[in-house]
Amino acid sequence: MDDPRVPRHGQDTLPGPSRLLIAGLLTGVVDGLFATVQNLLSGSTPARLWQNVAFTVLGPASFEGGARTALIGLLLHFGVAFGWSTVFFLLVRQSARLRQVLAKPSGIIKVAAVYGPFIWLVMSLAVIPLLVQRPPNITGRWWVQLIGHFPFVGLPIVASIAWPLLRRRPAAA
Repeated sequence: MDDPRVPRHGQDTLPGPSRLLIAGLLTGVVDGLFATVQNLLSGSTPARLWQNVAFTVLGPASFEGGARTALIGLLLHFGVAFGWSTVFFLLVRQSARLRQVLAKPSGIIKVAAVYGPFIWLVMSLAVIPLLVQRPPNITGRWWVQLIGHFPFVGLPIVASIAWPLLRRRPAAA
């Protein structure tokens, strides 16, 4: 009897919700570490980093809340990681063409190289400026974030969700 969990030859294999959970957690951790290291190298503290994230919803009070507002910022960070992971998860579920690209060995890298920087552009040029009511500040650090969003955001999201597609490619006939 056929195992329903194993796709038949040529059948699309869609990622399940567990892939979404992995993508959100992995992205939150990897990007969080990247941002923390970048913040430390600029002479600041991890608490200040996460208070800056909390600033988007709490405003100036985020800098007066100590560990509590830093934790709020960290939770917001993971919420954003899960949000963008969900967007990608839904895109993969809806697009046979995207699944075809991702099923190729180089597909994950190619898609992550676009998706990660896309996330940074949307967040830094639209979402955050709308929330804090000021234009983006494009500095050297902004560019580091843009480039870093490929390996530290795009790659964890895309690889986590697309991994089943790559592993279950149909054998050559």
